[in-house]
Amino acid sequence: MAKVYYENDGDLKYLAGKTIGVIGYGSQGHAHALNLRDSGQRVIIGLPASSASRAKALAQKLEVYDPAEASRRADLIGLLIPDPIQAQVYQESVAPNLKPGKTLFFAHGFNIHYRFIVPPPDVDVIMIAPKSPGHRMRELFQEGVGVPALLAVEQDATGHAEPTALAWAKGIGSLKAGVIRTTFKEETETDLFGEQSVLCGGVSALITAAFETLVAAGYQPEIAYFECLHELKLIVDLIYQGGIKYMRYSVSDTAEYGDYTRGPVVIDAHVRESMQKILQGVQDGSFAREWMEENTRRGRKNFLAMRAKAADHLIEKVGTELRKMMAWNRPAEEATAAQAQART
Repeated sequence: MAKVYYENDGDLKYLAGKTIGVIGYGSQGHAHALNLRDSGQRVIIGLPASSASRAKALAQKLEVYDPAEASRRADLIGLLIPDPIQAQVYQESVAPNLKPGKTLFFAHGFNIHYRFIVPPPDVDVIMIAPKSPGHRMRELFQEGVGVPALLAVEQDATGHAEPTALAWAKGIGSLKAGVIRTTFKEETETDLFGEQSVLCGGVSALITAAFETLVAAGYQPEIAYFECLHELKLIVDLIYQGGIKYMRYSVSDTAEYGDYTRGPVVIDAHVRESMQKILQGVQDGSFAREWMEENTRRGRKNFLAMRAKAADHLIEKVGTELRKMMAWNRPAEEATAAQAQART
């Protein structure tokens, strides 16, 4: 069974008198920084002068420096920026300021596990990976409730890496929910596999394929959208609340029978073989190298082309119109539109 830590396992004394430098102020960065600040810790932010997030951090009364200066001033340095740019920022701004005994912190193990970042042996390397988006992590912290997280120690140069990680987990509120011990390897590989095979790749491909099947058979795209995409939230919410068993308890017997008999027809032996190939690509690092090359050598050309093609699919056009019927969903629709505008 996994080792699980709770509130009494963490002690903020391991952060006392230290400066925490959070590099980045996006989804995870702002949540870690503000939660730690509100837990009584000294937090500074590292952002380039051109970053639009500087104004947000300053509005929260946080000190903001460029990444190199923040790394120089900090005892604990949290790299909370997107995976593809972490290695460059590390080499340019963090590595020159890594003194022996400092702590390098991550919320995801990608760059450490695949060795795009190789820290010197005289610093601690730790990870606390919250299992929620940053905005939700912040909201629940303010409500006095934490989100579960994963803890890993890659290097323990000081002999205090684990208690430091637990102190960080306590500071962001995750020990209130529970923190599971793992490794950088396990967190990274399971995270990537889950994203690709189920959470993002698998689900979106399954929805799209089912939608296209109904439309090709002559059914109205609007009806196909409701049956193959819209109602998925109802099912996921049930699974989230009580597992697959609770979902099956909650749906009709007809739906449950179709689940048992037709689900394995869709997710058959061939799909399992494909999942094994996906897992192998995660384990041997080929996906990581492909993704990094897409960013560093190809200028994200293929990625942006795929994004544009997906956004132009009929399911998105139909969905945009149907969601106008859903008053409760308008904030999400507006956020999506704003995000799309920002990307252009």
